[in-house]
Amino acid sequence: MRDAVIVDAVRSPIGRRNGGLAGMHAVALSGHVLQQLALRTGIDPTVIDDVHWGNVISIGQQSGNVGRMAVLAAGWPESIPGFTIDRQCGSSQQAISTAAAAVISGQADVVVAGGVEMMSNVPMGAANVADTGDMGGPAVTRYADVLHSTPGFDGRFNQGAGAELIARQYRLSRTQIDEYAVESHERAAAAQDSGDFDAEITSVQFGDQKIVCDEGIRRGSTVDKLASLKTPFLQDGVITAGNASQISDGASALLITTSEKAKSLGLTPLARVHTAVVAGDDPVKMLTGPIPATALALERSGLSIDDIDAFEVNEAFAPVPLAWQIETGAKSDRLNPVGGAIALGHPLGASGARLATTLLHYLQRTGGRYGLQTMCEGGGTANATIYERI
Repeated sequence: MRDAVIVDAVRSPIGRRNGGLAGMHAVALSGHVLQQLALRTGIDPTVIDDVHWGNVISIGQQSGNVGRMAVLAAGWPESIPGFTIDRQCGSSQQAISTAAAAVISGQADVVVAGGVEMMSNVPMGAANVADTGDMGGPAVTRYADVLHSTPGFDGRFNQGAGAELIARQYRLSRTQIDEYAVESHERAAAAQDSGDFDAEITSVQFGDQKIVCDEGIRRGSTVDKLASLKTPFLQDGVITAGNASQISDGASALLITTSEKAKSLGLTPLARVHTAVVAGDDPVKMLTGPIPATALALERSGLSIDDIDAFEVNEAFAPVPLAWQIETGAKSDRLNPVGGAIALGHPLGASGARLATTLLHYLQRTGGRYGLQTMCEGGGTANATIYERI
């Protein structure tokens, strides 16, 4: 029976907004990551059947099928196709799922999955064609009365408002949320200092500057400092720039094939794609999808929450992993053990592959067997994927 294994996973450093990667073209950064993936594995690109590439704001430099353009920018043969996937923040996690499905079904033998987002150059909302209060438009106007009728909200339909609603639902205080954000930075700083990210990051040369590490980590962050920040989504709310994911630039890529094909190519897999699911949930809160997605992944895998050695739950806003943890009962030391998007950043279309890359390398370092990643997505959906280290 065919399976799907991941041979290697690599990512660029995550650049902060207007940081070291800001002037780089999305296609150029994507091409660089593809080149490095081939170099690290020693694979001949001619054996690659397809490239599945995540991207969210497909406008400007990210338009025109950035997945296909990445192949050409990498200098790979023009015979290799590529396409671009938009499942909002879960785009490149979905790319992993479609790549795994392709090799398991026999439609392909070797596929690259990943994604890119250059938010310094192509900001969130750049592709909106109407003032819908962020995202949604006519398709979600029937939900608008939820926010209109909720004290303190102005009816705007966006993820920040959703995060505030989740904090209210789970009675998460500003202090709890800020404490989580500080811990994300502390864990990421400790991982960076100990070299834990070195194996997953490929440096990027842009002009006369070489970017070698993630730029978003704020050392010395404290709850007192975060308490001074404004709450833009709700007066006297809890969500601030300090406890939300950072606007970032970056790209990530994974090489996916079958066990049999990997053996014939002389490649040693890191892990197997054990279970991959996607779920829909409340489109107003928008960010609670990881809860039912995780439950579905565990049900289909036959595993329990305690069987999972590490979780990567995207830190779009601090209430997302906190609410997820309350519902699942996952242990704190297994949740985002090297920090998350609050500290490292959230380059939308690249984040799913970034989480996978970080999780797989973490399992390699620690000897853990199972890892689960999940992330909330615009419109109230979420992917959940379980990996088994080989």
